[in-house]
Amino acid sequence: MNLITVFLVVLLFCIGLAVGQWANLYLALPFFAVALIVAASLKVANVWQKFVILRLGKLQSVKGPGLFAIIPILDNVVAVVDVRIQTTAFNAEQALTRDTVPVNVDAIIFWHVHDAEKAALAITNYREAIDRVAQTSLREMIGSSMLASLLSDRKDADMQLKDEIGKKTAPWGISVSSVEIRDVAIPVALQDAMSRQAQAEREKQARVILGSAEAAIAGKFVEAADIYAGHPAALQLRAMNIIYETTKERGATILIPSAMVDSLNPSTTLALAFGSKAVADPSVERPQRTEAGAQLD
Repeated sequence: MNLITVFLVVLLFCIGLAVGQWANLYLALPFFAVALIVAASLKVANVWQKFVILRLGKLQSVKGPGLFAIIPILDNVVAVVDVRIQTTAFNAEQALTRDTVPVNVDAIIFWHVHDAEKAALAITNYREAIDRVAQTSLREMIGSSMLASLLSDRKDADMQLKDEIGKKTAPWGISVSSVEIRDVAIPVALQDAMSRQAQAEREKQARVILGSAEAAIAGKFVEAADIYAGHPAALQLRAMNIIYETTKERGATILIPSAMVDSLNPSTTLALAFGSKAVADPSVERPQRTEAGAQLD
């Protein structure tokens, strides 16, 4: 009973009591009768409610929202339908995919009643029916899908479930807004196997990338070899630069084969080496020569 009806009923009872006490008890009876009729006939539907009314067993009307009245005894409110968007969670346990892998899938469906008359008269309990239809459709979708597609293409699976459930619930006056798969659980042993497979795929990809890099480096070396082959002086300068870069570090020791020393300019190479050591360690004294050309420590 709504607040308006309660207020009117209480008001009529109070008037009836006052009339019976101050005037005549028989005069108060009509007020009591009107109060009972108001309590049985006056209804208020909220903005999200639809009242399905039967008159003598036949559909009379669907009322709401707002204030309305029915005829007591003749009219009967058989259902109050909520037309707001509803959510129903459902799942499928140990359902086999197309490649015979058992999975546990949790999903949620968003739906609303667009035809209160059909929802009240076409099916006994539309909420329970939606849950059963959603579970059945989910198992059918899992059975027709491969595990890989079920894990990677969830949006396609959501759309497929939405279409399948929507076709089954449309005759009941119910529209499906969306279906979302929340979780797909697979056996632990299969998780380990998939992890090893993914690791192997990454290692394979890393080796392919490394091989491509090695091929690119080898090509650059071939180009450099062609340049050095046509310009021996460039090769000599490169070798001297390598020796210089190596001797910059303090305490470095280099063993150079005599053939390589002969191919370079020995005097220039040694002078470059001593010069680099002097830069690295100022305490090293440079060799001096006398007028006679003798070397002094």
